[in-house]
This record gives sequence, structure tokens and C-alpha cells, in this order.
Amino acid sequence: MRRKLFVLMLLSQSIFAQHTVVSLYDGPSPGLKPEAISKKENVVKEKDGITRINDITVPTLTVIKPKKKTSDASVIICPGGGYAILAWDHEGTSIGEWFASKGITAFVLKYRLPQDEIFENAEIRPLQDAQQALRYIRKNVDSYGLSASKVGIMGFSAGGHLAATTSTHFYTQVGEVKNPEISVRPDFSILLYPVISFSDKITHQGSRDNLVGKNPSIEKIELYSNELQVKRDTPPAFLVHAFDDWVHVDNSLNYYKALRKNGVASEMHLYDRGGHGFSMKKTNKGPVASWPVRLEEWMRLNGFMN
Repeated sequence: MRRKLFVLMLLSQSIFAQHTVVSLYDGPSPGLKPEAISKKENVVKEKDGITRINDITVPTLTVIKPKKKTSDASVIICPGGGYAILAWDHEGTSIGEWFASKGITAFVLKYRLPQDEIFENAEIRPLQDAQQALRYIRKNVDSYGLSASKVGIMGFSAGGHLAATTSTHFYTQVGEVKNPEISVRPDFSILLYPVISFSDKITHQGSRDNLVGKNPSIEKIELYSNELQVKRDTPPAFLVHAFDDWVHVDNSLNYYKALRKNGVASEMHLYDRGGHGFSMKKTNKGPVASWPVRLEEWMRLNGFMN
């Protein structure tokens, strides 16, 4: 057991040591139950090469700076994992390094998962962390050389649900930490095979169960069905989805339709094949592998990338 713990500690250190890591909160995380204060974060690199994290009690931002910064835009990256784990490198740090190679500063969000055994009011903790990340970046734009009006958010799968929730629920700052002087509205969103809706017909059941439980009220389902929350001031979005994804493609389609209905100019790319969780795998083949090129074009078009 000691040897296993030591190996996990070394693994955790190697994962985070290469970039600056910033804690989102001073002191214990809001809502942390007293009996969970000593809870150890679980970091496991599995046979598929993906590092997965859960039992997160100290949410952080991993700051990935470009060697040559060419843009004052920044992106918060929310890895997916069904609100049960974070696919940390696969949909987090590897994406941040891609942005850095394009001259953009990336912040990979290690957000808390909605674990009732660890947090009071667990369902708000992912959104609270995303909002706190926006507050942190906007408060520190001068030290990073960034623009407070070019802070975007990106999410994959359930991380896409978090990014879309952040993009549609910014009227209220959730939880114990608030600063009305700093906006928690992202300036743009990038959604990869996102869970958008919690409706029975198209939701990803595991993500919904993990966030709001197995028997949520109709009001709760509608609240977290982000296609129903889009308004004229929802930030523009770039969406990517594959027809053969087991997270139903209608999640992206319905969000795009809602954006269009409200006059929010956005872009969507749908692919015949790609499945789920393709991210930037080197094994990607066919048209789906070109989505980063399309994203780069969209970001240049909108002035987020030079």
C-alpha cells in the first residue's frame, strides 16, 4: 500500500510539475465537508494512456503559457469524464499545449466533481469552480498580459456541459464566493462532443445522474438543459460533434439552433464518423481529425488568434 501511494504521489507530481499550478481558493474549498478535509486526490494513468482524476478537493488552474505569445486571448479548458472523473491529459493538458503552440495562454481547470460524500450542495461545485476561474483570470490579466474581454471556455463531453452551463448561467454567481465587480460570462465557448441537454431523449444519462441525481425534478432538468438557457448575450460558440457519437449529436444541434434563434453567430462542424472522445488523438483518421484546423480558422476570424 505504501509503495502504491508513493507511486501515485510521484505520478501526480510529474503530471503537474511542468507548468504553474494555481489554487482557485484560499484555504479549504467552499462546501467541503469536515470529514473530507483529509481526502486524498485519486490520480491514475490507465492502460489506454489516459490519466484520470477524481476525489478532487483542491481545484486548480494549470497555466500553460506559450513560448511566444501572439494573442491576448486565453482559454479555460474543462476536461470531460461524465462528471465522474477528469480525462486530465487527453482533454486537458494536451489541449492546453496545442493552444500554447498557437501563441495563446491556456488554463486547464481541475474542477471539483459533484461528489455528495465530499461536498455540501455538490451539484454547484463544478460551475462554482468555472466561475472562479473566470474571476481569477480577469483579476490577473495584467500579470499574464491578457485581455479581460477575450477569455473563453472550452469543454469536452461532460466538460462541454460545464462550459455550456458557464456560458448560459452567468447571471448568477453560485455558491459562497462572489464578486459582482467581475463578470463570470465567458467571451466565447468551444464545445467538443458536448453534453448539452438533460432531457430524457438525448441526454447522456451518466452525466445527468452524477450531477443532479437519478430522480431530478422537471425544473432541475430544464435548468441544466443549456439549449433552453440560451439568450441574446450568450457567448458565440464553436461546436464539433460526430454523427456516430453515443452522446447524441442533437445535443450540439439543439444548442446551435438556440444560438441561431437568438442571433448569436456561431459555427458548428458535424462529422459522419468519429465516435466519442476523439480529442486530438494521433490515431484520428479522416475528416474528424481536421477539427483543430477549423477551430484555428474560427478563432482567427473572430480576433482571438493572430
